[in-house]
Amino acid sequence: MDKTQGSDTEALRQKLEGLKSEHRDLDDVIARVTESGHFDQLQIQRLKKRKLKLKDEILRLESQLLPDIIA
Repeated sequence: MDKTQGSDTEALRQKLEGLKSEHRDLDDVIARVTESGHFDQLQIQRLKKRKLKLKDEILRLESQLLPDIIA
Protein backbone atom coordinates (compact mmCIF):
# COMPACT_ATOMS: atom_id res chain seq x y z
CA MET A 1 0.00 0.00 0.00
CA ASP A 2 1.44 3.36 -0.97
CA LYS A 3 1.33 6.48 1.17
CA THR A 4 -1.68 8.12 -0.57
CA GLN A 5 -3.68 4.91 -0.39
CA GLY A 6 -2.97 4.70 3.33
CA SER A 7 -4.05 8.29 3.93
CA ASP A 8 -7.19 7.68 1.82
CA THR A 9 -8.00 4.65 3.95
CA GLU A 10 -7.46 6.66 7.13
CA ALA A 11 -9.72 9.44 5.82
CA LEU A 12 -12.42 6.87 5.04
CA ARG A 13 -12.10 5.39 8.53
CA GLN A 14 -12.41 8.83 10.12
CA LYS A 15 -15.47 9.62 8.01
CA LEU A 16 -16.93 6.23 8.94
CA GLU A 17 -16.45 6.92 12.65
CA GLY A 18 -18.11 10.31 12.25
CA LEU A 19 -21.10 8.76 10.50
CA LYS A 20 -21.42 6.06 13.15
CA SER A 21 -21.33 8.71 15.86
CA GLU A 22 -24.04 10.74 14.12
CA HIS A 23 -26.11 7.55 13.70
CA ARG A 24 -25.87 6.84 17.45
CA ASP A 25 -26.73 10.45 18.25
CA LEU A 26 -29.84 10.23 16.08
CA ASP A 27 -30.85 7.08 17.97
CA ASP A 28 -30.62 9.04 21.21
CA VAL A 29 -32.52 12.02 19.82
CA ILE A 30 -35.32 9.82 18.46
CA ALA A 31 -35.59 7.98 21.78
CA ARG A 32 -35.71 11.21 23.81
CA VAL A 33 -38.26 12.85 21.53
CA THR A 34 -40.59 9.84 21.46
CA GLU A 35 -40.30 9.29 25.23
CA SER A 36 -41.37 12.87 25.92
CA GLY A 37 -44.83 12.09 24.53
CA HIS A 38 -44.98 15.45 22.75
CA PHE A 39 -43.48 14.96 19.34
CA ASP A 40 -44.14 15.78 15.73
CA GLN A 41 -44.57 12.61 13.67
CA LEU A 42 -43.10 14.37 10.62
CA GLN A 43 -40.00 15.30 12.61
CA ILE A 44 -39.58 11.68 13.74
CA GLN A 45 -39.97 10.46 10.14
CA ARG A 46 -37.30 12.90 8.99
CA LEU A 47 -34.92 11.81 11.74
CA LYS A 48 -35.47 8.15 10.89
CA LYS A 49 -34.96 8.84 7.18
CA ARG A 50 -31.68 10.60 7.97
CA LYS A 51 -30.69 7.66 10.14
CA LEU A 52 -31.36 5.24 7.26
CA LYS A 53 -29.29 7.36 4.88
CA LEU A 54 -26.45 7.34 7.38
CA LYS A 55 -26.70 3.55 7.70
CA ASP A 56 -26.49 3.19 3.90
CA GLU A 57 -23.43 5.45 3.80
CA ILE A 58 -21.84 3.51 6.68
CA LEU A 59 -22.35 0.22 4.84
CA ARG A 60 -20.94 1.71 1.63
CA LEU A 61 -17.81 2.95 3.38
CA GLU A 62 -17.37 -0.35 5.23
CA SER A 63 -17.52 -2.22 1.93
CA GLN A 64 -14.84 0.11 0.51
CA LEU A 65 -12.62 -0.53 3.52
CA LEU A 66 -13.23 -4.28 3.65
CA PRO A 67 -10.70 -5.20 0.93
CA ASP A 68 -8.04 -3.19 2.81
CA ILE A 69 -8.86 -4.98 6.06
CA ILE A 70 -8.66 -8.44 4.46
CA ALA A 71 -5.42 -7.70 2.58
